[in-house]
Amino acid sequence: MIDVGVKAPDFIAPAVSDGTGVELELYRLVGSHRAVVLCFAPANFVPTCTAEFAAIRDAGWHDHPDVAVVALTGDSLFSGFAYADQFELPFPVVSDFHGGVADSYDLLAESWEGHSEIPRRATVVVDDDWTVRFAEATGDALDRPAPAPVENATATLRAIGPDVDRPQVDYDGAW
Repeated sequence: MIDVGVKAPDFIAPAVSDGTGVELELYRLVGSHRAVVLCFAPANFVPTCTAEFAAIRDAGWHDHPDVAVVALTGDSLFSGFAYADQFELPFPVVSDFHGGVADSYDLLAESWEGHSEIPRRATVVVDDDWTVRFAEATGDALDRPAPAPVENATATLRAIGPDVDRPQVDYDGAW
């Protein structure tokens, strides 16, 4: 896993944003926000990952002018459209189908549920100087840590400056 304090790798990747296929350019988000939250998941529709994404949505991080949120999953862009639509995700869902972004963050799972070279479940916070300020991963995408990585990221976001609400992850939701 990428270390706190190192420079975050840049990337450009296909994503679903506001119901449209786009190329997400990390450098644009870092350049226009005080913090970027990268939420990695091995696939769309993984219940524990969806619980975290929904908690961020409900906490309103995407509405904060100083915070950008990006979900990155190992599924196709087509699956991302269905996923973002079903769970009303108001932030981009990147298709890291071949694991290139996850690999650059040292978050590539060798295998999970029969899939290989896909992202591990993790949360990374990058500040506007490209410094990784927070990084936490679970041992397995189906783990249910309390608190969840996204909940733990809240203190780091507040230390950077954005006053955001702490997400309340409900692993037992309708995922």
